[in-house]
Amino acid sequence: MTEKTSILAKPRTVIGKANRRLAESGQIPAVLYGGGRDPMALAIDRHDFERFVAHHAAGSTLIALSIEGESKPVNAMIKELQTSPVKGNVLHVDFLAVRMDVKIQATVAVHTEGESPGVKAGGILMTGLHSLTAEALPSDLPDALVADVSSLEIGDTLLVGDITPPEGVTIVEDPESVVCSVTLPKVVEEEVEEEVLEGEEVEPELVGEEGVEGEPEETEE
Repeated sequence: MTEKTSILAKPRTVIGKANRRLAESGQIPAVLYGGGRDPMALAIDRHDFERFVAHHAAGSTLIALSIEGESKPVNAMIKELQTSPVKGNVLHVDFLAVRMDVKIQATVAVHTEGESPGVKAGGILMTGLHSLTAEALPSDLPDALVADVSSLEIGDTLLVGDITPPEGVTIVEDPESVVCSVTLPKVVEEEVEEEVLEGEEVEPELVGEEGVEGEPEETEE
């Protein structure tokens, strides 16, 4: 079951380029929509929010959004985070208000678990998918889905269909998509290929052999 965290927010009247004033005062512009509500512009404290993101799964954590002036917190989840491509800091947050009795889809991180025999033997664990889309009631969404790699030998792959989600959760992805695999290190693969090439024998071409195209056959007179 996903954890619920409280975040404080204030109604925001400043929009557009004027949002720079919020950044100067240590706040982040945000918007809340969905759940039958009209879209609402908000401002949240940067320090508190970045600390929250550092310790929680932003895509699947249920949030109790306490809005100044409203008597009850709003159940919400982070729908989108806009970050600076240069500094990496959060520029804007989209919150989605959710109903606790209606299933939603959210991005959930994938965590590997167990020790792979293939990795112990010198292989490398290659990850193809770091997150998956899951569907569940907001309170049932997990912080992460577990990919058990304890049976993977060198050359084995673990597919989406091999992951068992918690009860009440459905993974909404192609079950044949590769989550992770165990492969030989590249250097080893290259050495194996070189050994094969060096061991190959090339059969010499026999000029004039009967049946070879372009050479006339000898006939008895």
